Amino acid sequence: MTSGSTMPVTHLEEREELAAVLRAPEFARAPRLAQLLEYLCEKLFAGATGQIKEYSIGVELFGRSPAFDQESDSIVRVEANRLRKRLAEYYAGEGAGHALRIAIPVGQYVPEFQRSRRAAPDPDPALLSGIPTSPAPSAGRRRQLILWISLAGGACAILLVAAFVAFWARGRQPHVTAEPITGERSSGFPPDFAVGVPSGDEVRILCGATHSLVDHAGKLWTADERFTGGAAIKSSVQHIWRTQEPAFYRTSRQGDFRYDLPLRPGVYELRLHFAETVYGPESTGTGGEGSRLMTVRVNGKAVLSAFDVVADAGASRTADVKVFPDISPGNDGQLHLEFAGQDGAQATLSAVEIVPGRRGKMRPVRILTRQSPYYSNDSLWWSPDSYFEGGQFATYTTPVTGTDDQELYDSERWGNFSYAIPVAPGRYTLSLHFAVRHGEWPTSSSGGPGAAHIFDVYCNGKALLENFDLPREAGNKDILVHRATGLEPNAQGKLMLTFVPVQGYATVTGIEVVPQ
Repeated sequence: MTSGSTMPVTHLEEREELAAVLRAPEFARAPRLAQLLEYLCEKLFAGATGQIKEYSIGVELFGRSPAFDQESDSIVRVEANRLRKRLAEYYAGEGAGHALRIAIPVGQYVPEFQRSRRAAPDPDPALLSGIPTSPAPSAGRRRQLILWISLAGGACAILLVAAFVAFWARGRQPHVTAEPITGERSSGFPPDFAVGVPSGDEVRILCGATHSLVDHAGKLWTADERFTGGAAIKSSVQHIWRTQEPAFYRTSRQGDFRYDLPLRPGVYELRLHFAETVYGPESTGTGGEGSRLMTVRVNGKAVLSAFDVVADAGASRTADVKVFPDISPGNDGQLHLEFAGQDGAQATLSAVEIVPGRRGKMRPVRILTRQSPYYSNDSLWWSPDSYFEGGQFATYTTPVTGTDDQELYDSERWGNFSYAIPVAPGRYTLSLHFAVRHGEWPTSSSGGPGAAHIFDVYCNGKALLENFDLPREAGNKDILVHRATGLEPNAQGKLMLTFVPVQGYATVTGIEVVPQ
């Protein structure tokens, strides 16, 4: 390369990797994805990452007008989701040996060039020591090994049974405690909940919608399909409480209808999303509670009877999610969902979500007060902020101490707020994650959170923390986790968490809900 070239020397390797990816058949057959990848990388190379926004991509690359509405038109999120999958396919195949890889983090559009962590194969010990490998054991030695293995296996089985009995007995004792944990994060949850979610079929359908959508968590929701009966309804309501995805609830299927969804054999978790958008606050006295009742059946069995969305959500125009774990397809390999109105009203449904589940328990819920999902250092998946009402959102750049996972604690929700977390019947362990901003919290006079953070936390009306002084409880540490066990949902199937200021403001960074 001549000295007169304008190509930044610091991006030579990155540009070579980009060129290699664009030459690959996976991208040669998908020019739209190739253009998107090149657009994002060129912005990065030019130092213009601040211009990599959903609106800019839609207008500059996909030809949308200046009136481009990102909520109603999700083309950028859909194409970015396709790009992530295509990159994953490429690096699982032709690009598996590349030392540098391109990634588009979920919930973001700025590309990252990551070094591959390929591990070299372990060398043969015999080659290192010069000693030949041992011959195969004799028949007598093999019998001795089998005997030892059997004894060890029996001992392990006894220990596992004893541990299970102890854990079961402890879980049967209903109690609520608040346990402070400072310093490094330790979940303390059963091992099967300390790993990623199970793999398998995932179905996400936006009822009544004609276009697919990618949500803030990077999940793809398809347009309405596999339904019989009912009518697609579109609402003009703009704001929906307790969700970052108001577009979910602007369309719905209403009437008497059903969905027949093919699934592979297995255990699934079903989530039904509702919101009442017809009867609003202005219809008090002529609509609201009691105006729409419905019955919901799964494979012929009623799971909701005389279900009233407004009463269940606590208000109209409020996202309401019902969770049904331990669901399996019928003998015909399909999951049959039936929705019928009662007393002359029409049933309504905003979205269907089916994900791999666990036998007898719902999946853990982990929420971070941020607008994009996050994989923590212990390989746990945290969803973006959801189910909240009230409060303000804040992010910080100054790192906190006492953790090797800084991003887990770089944001918070503060003020007077609540979370309505949908759960299935059972007992749960709740962990609340707090970060203390020593010297960084602005004062009340500046319009931000006050330096004092004394507040109460309630779950379904029962106090978990009273006059909780976060800076004092944390002492000289930055990270504090409080855990409460034995929590049960209210009659609406929710853990209603209320954060009430006493002096200054309440705050929280992360919320974990795990079945006991």
